[in-house]
Amino acid sequence: MSTIGILYPGHSAEDDYPWVEANLRSQGHDVTLPLVHTSVGEDAHRVDALLDLGGADRLAAGADRLPRGCDGVVWACTSGSFVFGGAGAREQVDRLAAHTGLPATSTSWAFVRACRLLGVSRVAVAASYPQDVAEAFVAFLDEAGITVTAMGSHGIVTAAEVGTLGRADVLRLAAGVDRTGAQAVLVPDTALHTLRWLEELETGLGTVVLTANQVSVHAGLGLVGEVPAVDGLGALFAEGTRQDRVADRAGAAT
Repeated sequence: MSTIGILYPGHSAEDDYPWVEANLRSQGHDVTLPLVHTSVGEDAHRVDALLDLGGADRLAAGADRLPRGCDGVVWACTSGSFVFGGAGAREQVDRLAAHTGLPATSTSWAFVRACRLLGVSRVAVAASYPQDVAEAFVAFLDEAGITVTAMGSHGIVTAAEVGTLGRADVLRLAAGVDRTGAQAVLVPDTALHTLRWLEELETGLGTVVLTANQVSVHAGLGLVGEVPAVDGLGALFAEGTRQDRVADRAGAAT
């Protein structure tokens, strides 16, 4: 069994995680994804609020409530990691690993890892965030060697509002970004429900789609070994990964 602790800020799309756990188990994979809600000061996609959201004390307090027996831990928040920049986001997971004694990563690094696994270097970003926050994600990707060919931002200020978006909203958000020259579309924000619609997203857009909750689960499993091939979770999960392919665990700390 692989048990990956999920640190999730607030309440919005956290039901994606029990859903994907059930999906994995239904396909014969013994995976558990215990989830702990970390504290939120102000629910706002604003840089100062996001720096507070991803602060070491909040993550440590959440990690202390994870059940015993976890094999790894994921800070399942994109904006609350990339706002620190590359060095700061790495320090964030280093501290989480040191505090828990477990390998750790975050959603921002999970996006980088997923792109590297798939050989993707040019992406379009379909973001729910306001413009300045979306631009911080673009800067983070650029620092990691990933070129953003186009970026769409939707100006949604709170994670709570993002969590109310349904299937049609998600499909429209992802399809709204210019995909010319991109090898994949990235949909950041773990507050956005996406897992149930990954296959539909990829079919509709005609390209690889990587979403926040998808890459978080994949990277979490990759912390502790081979990621199984799974149907219905997009190209990232389609073939699984061998241990030698995940040796470069982008952003992971042990």
